[in-house]
Amino acid sequence: MITRLAISGYRSLRDVTLALGRLNIVTGANGSGKSSLYRALRLLSDVAQGRVVASLAAEGGISSTLWAGPEKFSREMKRGLQPVQGTRRSGPISLRLGFASADYGYAIDLGLPQPSPSRFSLDPVIKVEAVWTGELLGRANLIAERRGPLTRLRQAKTGTWHESVDHMSAFDSMMTHRADPVDGWELLVLREKMRQWRFYDNLRTDREAPARRPQVGTFTPILAGDGSDIGAALQTIIEVGDRAALDDAVADAFDGASLAVNDRFEVEMKQHGLLRELNVAELSEGTLRYILLTAALLSPRPPELMILNEPEASLHPDLLAPLARLVTKAAERCQIIIVSHSPQLVAALDRHAESWLIRLEKELGETIVRDRPEPPWKWPSR
Repeated sequence: MITRLAISGYRSLRDVTLALGRLNIVTGANGSGKSSLYRALRLLSDVAQGRVVASLAAEGGISSTLWAGPEKFSREMKRGLQPVQGTRRSGPISLRLGFASADYGYAIDLGLPQPSPSRFSLDPVIKVEAVWTGELLGRANLIAERRGPLTRLRQAKTGTWHESVDHMSAFDSMMTHRADPVDGWELLVLREKMRQWRFYDNLRTDREAPARRPQVGTFTPILAGDGSDIGAALQTIIEVGDRAALDDAVADAFDGASLAVNDRFEVEMKQHGLLRELNVAELSEGTLRYILLTAALLSPRPPELMILNEPEASLHPDLLAPLARLVTKAAERCQIIIVSHSPQLVAALDRHAESWLIRLEKELGETIVRDRPEPPWKWPSR
């Protein structure tokens, strides 16, 4: 389980370090930085997929994603006694992302490239990476390091450092290019954990949504990000997953209704008082969205971390309490981060004994965390 998340220099997140628990609820007003926090988590996941530089480029390049304010705010600026203005920088321009658990920690520092005539001269470059054991980086527990094109790994048996003579490209992460079962075992384990993080923010429910069409069904323990394989995912839960939990979640939300999957792998709903099942094409957007969230949260193969972005979208207020009960049950099997601006859903989730409420606010354009102590964190130096 991730216990600390650190983000520096990304959009409105000038310098944020969060303590995380089993069930985390991120909330705040529009523009407070919720989406930036969600996207920062996706960027961390993209590191393990080898896509972090491409993902930043797709957002407009590192220059457009960097914190746009001053490096630091003086006391006079915060009190309104002095206009907000830039000062002489004490550190390099960088975008830094990191997380830690009881086992391992990881951080990456991305920066601006050297000026060149190349068509790719605006691509962000990886300046520094570090992997360590435990929650807080130190000299004694550092086990892998990348500085510019050079990497070095600490040998598990001898404790000595092995330096790589291969020069890594500025866009390649050591998580994808130095992880192997012999010298880079810890990197390999951590990379696979990051690759298994699951994100749901694009569960389509419109009339043309893939979830409303017949599908070719195969064993599907993990629902696709767009929900296109919902029929196969539900049938997998019915056959090898927790069918009782699925039945309870649907009956809880829809007054005793039940689900089935036909031979074309289309979802059908049986409702009390109706003489026939309703086909997925007939279901409302809110009903289909709840079913998609149910399939994601009751996955027979739960990830170590699942992140849901505004799951309340399209849902009637009456469905928020059943959704909260579904989420809290899923949190017994995996760590969950929910980004939401629904007070009703936030209140229902916050009543859970293991929930962590993370309330974001804006101050002088900067995202700050209210009523939460900031855990210790140390970035690797360039």
